[in-house]
Amino acid sequence: MAKVKVFSTQSCPWCTRVKDFLKENKVEFEDINVGSDRKAAMEMVSMSGQQGVPQIQIDNTIIVGFNEPAIRKELNL
Repeated sequence: MAKVKVFSTQSCPWCTRVKDFLKENKVEFEDINVGSDRKAAMEMVSMSGQQGVPQIQIDNTIIVGFNEPAIRKELNL
């Protein structure tokens, strides 16, 4: 099973949609609030070069934004 992390903030509607999508598809994930965790925010930017959320890490792949086709492909959904 893939290791999934969602880098998000509380006020981000697209972050909520990503997390709802993963829950609906019974995908376990770690939710990392980069709005309150500066170290995690720096890690996120260093991995992708992007500051926007959501960012989804599936194993070694980074997906910026709620790109459902890319998420489905990486998770074989």
